[in-house]
Amino acid sequence: MRQQVQGAILWFDEAACCDVRQAGGKGASLAAMTARGLPVPPGFVIPAYVLEQSVDRERLLALALDQRHAEAQELVRQAAAPRESIVAAYERLAPGNAPVAVRSSACAEDSEAASYAGQQETYLNVRGADEVCRRVVDCWASFFSERALFYRARKGSLHDLGMAVVVQKMLTPEKSGVLFTVDPVNRRRDRLIIEAVFGLGEQVVSGEVTPDHYVVDRHGNIKREQIIGTRRVLEAEELRRLTELGLHLMELFGVPQDIEWAIENGQLYLLQSRPITTL
Repeated sequence: MRQQVQGAILWFDEAACCDVRQAGGKGASLAAMTARGLPVPPGFVIPAYVLEQSVDRERLLALALDQRHAEAQELVRQAAAPRESIVAAYERLAPGNAPVAVRSSACAEDSEAASYAGQQETYLNVRGADEVCRRVVDCWASFFSERALFYRARKGSLHDLGMAVVVQKMLTPEKSGVLFTVDPVNRRRDRLIIEAVFGLGEQVVSGEVTPDHYVVDRHGNIKREQIIGTRRVLEAEELRRLTELGLHLMELFGVPQDIEWAIENGQLYLLQSRPITTL
């Protein structure tokens, strides 16, 4: 086990957190939205270089290049997350052992050329600093799964060992889901797609439940909808708010966006925004 890296934390409101090379695609996106005053739940990032400094880098690189995923993951699981830094940051972010989300944030992910969505792990409702540290290592290890290495061999680079980890305050949303600022299936840029469920939006991302499906124009007017349950998830005003925020993010990042959102106590929050790669 290598010596722990100290001082290894970047908060969303730090300028350095906007650097994809340090915070990964997910972390940098959250930091960029935070910097512009957008409604993002607070959090911090364990930068990408911490993984490389916590393991035998040359050995890990050799295993990745050979796509020996089991040995690579075992090597990573022997690493220690920077506990002292994580404990201090977690206590500041989530006093009283409040729940957080621990999410992988690869440096090459969420570009316009490739989306690493679903390639690495996310852990929800993580409580306690020890559990956060354990999940950080689990996120690192997921970057070297068979599936992740296979994807990087074709869409990225096996020389890439840059894996940051996002730790973010958990919400208890009444409603949540995903928003596409264009229609990626029909390739219509004058339409937005919004999918929504009651509760956590992770159910939509994972495919656990069938969400309400709304097609709206750029003013938020409903053009088509499919309501699954006995009552609709989103009302007209919420659809307009989501549309306005989605178009703002598309303008901010310069390309169509795939956005995860949540509504808690009537407040709309942004959980992620990444480029749509299927157009």
